Amino acid sequence: MSEMAGSPVAGPAGGDFALADGFPEVGREEWRGLVAGVLRKAGRPVDGDGGAAVEDALATRLADGIVTRPLYAADDAPSGPTGFPGAAPYVRGARPAGTVGGWDVRQRHADPDPARTNDAVLTDLENGATSLWLVTGEGGLPLAGLPAALDGVLLDLAPVVLEPGPDFEPAARLLLDVAEERGVGAAALRGGFGADPLGLVARTGDAGDLAGRLRAAAGLAVRTHRDLPGMWAVSVDALPYHEAGGSDAQELGCALATGVAYLRELTASGLPVDAALGQLEFRYAAGADQFLTIAKLRAARRMWARVAEVSGAGAAAGAQRQHAVTSRVMMTRRDPWVNMLRTTVAALGAGVGGAESVTVLPFDEALGLSDAFARRIARNTSSVLVSESHLGRVIDPAGGSWYVERLTDDLARAAWAWFQELEHAGGQAEALRSGLVADRIAAEWERRSRLLATRREPVTGVSEFADVSEAPVVRPPAPRPPGGGLPRVRRDEAYEALRARADAREAATGVRPRVFLAALGPAAAHSARASFAANVFQAAGVVPVHEPVSVDAATAGAAFAASGAEVACLCGSDALYDERAVGVAEALRAAGAGRVLLAGRPGEREAELRAAGVDGFVYAGCDVVAFLASVLDTTGREEGLEGRREA
Repeated sequence: MSEMAGSPVAGPAGGDFALADGFPEVGREEWRGLVAGVLRKAGRPVDGDGGAAVEDALATRLADGIVTRPLYAADDAPSGPTGFPGAAPYVRGARPAGTVGGWDVRQRHADPDPARTNDAVLTDLENGATSLWLVTGEGGLPLAGLPAALDGVLLDLAPVVLEPGPDFEPAARLLLDVAEERGVGAAALRGGFGADPLGLVARTGDAGDLAGRLRAAAGLAVRTHRDLPGMWAVSVDALPYHEAGGSDAQELGCALATGVAYLRELTASGLPVDAALGQLEFRYAAGADQFLTIAKLRAARRMWARVAEVSGAGAAAGAQRQHAVTSRVMMTRRDPWVNMLRTTVAALGAGVGGAESVTVLPFDEALGLSDAFARRIARNTSSVLVSESHLGRVIDPAGGSWYVERLTDDLARAAWAWFQELEHAGGQAEALRSGLVADRIAAEWERRSRLLATRREPVTGVSEFADVSEAPVVRPPAPRPPGGGLPRVRRDEAYEALRARADAREAATGVRPRVFLAALGPAAAHSARASFAANVFQAAGVVPVHEPVSVDAATAGAAFAASGAEVACLCGSDALYDERAVGVAEALRAAGAGRVLLAGRPGEREAELRAAGVDGFVYAGCDVVAFLASVLDTTGREEGLEGRREA
């Protein structure tokens, strides 16, 4: 949020009035004092009367050492220039008009069947898409199927961007042949050939003949600049680093180092700097944190403008061509409908951040080949944002926000430091070969995995509010993308493994794993922890059984036996735990419970509770993945089943 002064606006009668009229003027220190009082009442006292400690207590710590504050004012804005839209350093947009009128809606196609691809391509172009992104070769459409896939496409109106892997030269020739056969002149053809030798190394780990591929990409760029004014030759794809679990700064730094490597190669092949810059397009991931996405795209343009400046380019040549793609890492396989919300927020961030082209991946992308409904929702997402939410009517909507400007600056500095480290290591190719990139990204993913395991980074429909009764969404398998290099990760992967174990148990026995919620006392005393525990167990596909509403030492054994569960979890208030937990735990053990758990922190009575048969505790901030894995270990044991049957 930002401090708001009494900004005058026109009143209903034409006079001026201040929005803050009638309210006392409050400065930062007064605000801190008031917040300190609230924190004390909430049991979170801060040192002294507040001061900066108040903001520290409410700050959010992100990856890359970035800290976001609860309040931003004019003095928090970075001191460096942001320029104007369409002017260096291009923080506020690559074009003077920004994304007014909307962005290029670029839809991705990787179906290996040319006929199905052609049907999907034409449907997209007839219903809101403005360009095509075709994956060819391994993981997509066979290159020989490209002419059929483009049948009926007006190549002088619809730009085509290829992702051809190592076959960028034959793919470029084939696309040009198709255009020539259909009477589309070189001057009318638009799009990109997608040469990305370093991205291929990141994906596959194969650096064989990298030097030859770099020379071939540069040669393609020279020919493209000379003969095809509406095309570019080279893609700087940062998605491999994002999809391996990299942070935003790591993604930006790797993209920048890759772009610099290509710029060196292209200029060494004889292209002037300005022309070489025009042969590159950068591809970034857009995530569900819209502010980070906005800041990332702005920071990317700022850093690339600096590279162009020190390379001797003209001022107009430093604008980075950007393509934003909604993140695959954030997409879930369970409850995939929630992905529609994630991609909407991501597309909003991409558009507001100034991306010239935006790809919204279909909500079922993680499940296989998307159906027509999913592709329709994906392309309509941009249409709604541009035409109904009117994002296409404003130049740089985030410009001037002290929060966004500071976040942009912080992210640019973190990314620049990583870029410099890559350069000192010998450049992007050497950093990939040596394992520097892989090791650093793996460390970041390990850090983030801990946040996911403890649900400090929640995943709606997966780690939070999972639906164990949902019908699976099934799609035809998609072609396997190239691998062997950096891994591909997803936020849901640890929980997906747990759900798969529960599903396998149900398939083998006909019964889904269950847990008996042994609720103590009235609903007012146990509802909070019973709801919390049920939410946790459902993340692993374990069905919580809360019947009867409340139990005690005398009734817990019979209720557990009737539940069909193998594990029990006590749920109640701390006071009721002190009074009843030991007796109820002993009764559950006697009834054959394979494990007895307790919702809440163990506190000072942990030893006594464990002696009574309590095996573990589940609470906010615990490692939920490890906890649920141990629960599934118990529900799969035959001795647990036998013990319950004997009881």
